[in-house]
Amino acid sequence: VDNLDILPSNINLSGAEIELLGINDREYVLKKQVDLISENYDFIIIDCPPSLNMLTINAMTTADTVLVPIQCEYYALEGLSQLMHTVELVKERLNDKLEIEGVVFTMYDARTNLSLQVVENVKNNLNQTVYKTIIPRNVRLAEAPSHGKPVIYYDSKCKGAVAYMELAEEFIDLEEDII
Repeated sequence: VDNLDILPSNINLSGAEIELLGINDREYVLKKQVDLISENYDFIIIDCPPSLNMLTINAMTTADTVLVPIQCEYYALEGLSQLMHTVELVKERLNDKLEIEGVVFTMYDARTNLSLQVVENVKNNLNQTVYKTIIPRNVRLAEAPSHGKPVIYYDSKCKGAVAYMELAEEFIDLEEDII
């Protein structure tokens, strides 16, 4: 893909958490590397696992903003407050530029009351930007990784792919409004 670089993870990253224990300034390992190349990119997106560990802390120390995907399920709300607290701690102690970009709802199932309740609960109780684009639960989204393809190449017309394209446009539009 023109104008896109992807640095995928692999199984070796699973040991990084332990390896970081003995390193000075271990919270800044990723930032030091990204700073070397950041001027070559308009956006650098760091995809993190849903756990809050040293790798996630490194990502937050490196990033300017955090985009929070929220699955439209009950337990996603449980972890949201812990994530917000962690972002505030990182901002206070490691990266004073860090802000929450906003939240985006994922795995939305319009057939269930739970999805609607999660969306309403977050909108009513979270003082953050909430993206208008909602990513639906979609079989084609789930199938794409098993075929080794991004959904946009696997089935660009499925609801999930269309929603992600709309999210990208909304993200870029919001960024342009800030600049």
